[in-house]
Amino acid sequence: MKAQSMFEEFQKGIQDLIAQSPAADIEKNVKAFMAQGFSKLDLVTREEFDVQVAMVEKLRERVVALEALVAEKLSDK
Repeated sequence: MKAQSMFEEFQKGIQDLIAQSPAADIEKNVKAFMAQGFSKLDLVTREEFDVQVAMVEKLRERVVALEALVAEKLSDK
């Protein structure tokens, strides 16, 4: 048996052992617990956040332009 196939067989054995151990159940339970906790929070996706950031930046640019326009109009008086 080649060393590579021995290593692969050993690795598969370890993975099977972990899958059958309480560690797999603990991992599954922790993931479910965290998913349940996150679902109760008012979170947004990264895509939604990025869209809001872009909208705020556009609004900021418009406010700066309008402030300059108002300042210009007030200085003309």
